[in-house]
Amino acid sequence: MLVNADREICIGAGMCVLTAPDVFDQSEEDGLVLLLDPEPSAAAEAAVRRAVQVCPSGALSIS
Repeated sequence: MLVNADREICIGAGMCVLTAPDVFDQSEEDGLVLLLDPEPSAAAEAAVRRAVQVCPSGALSIS
């Protein structure tokens, strides 16, 4: 699993951080998504998939 986070689309809602805090964070500077782990472990897969689903801007994707 490879996670992608598009900061150009991100609106800083923070749902990803709440859903998968080991994979996502928010920049203190602008509040936009920071991808901490683009290739998370299998144990984090369910949380990452949920974060992609709940992202209101569609900034997250999995390939």
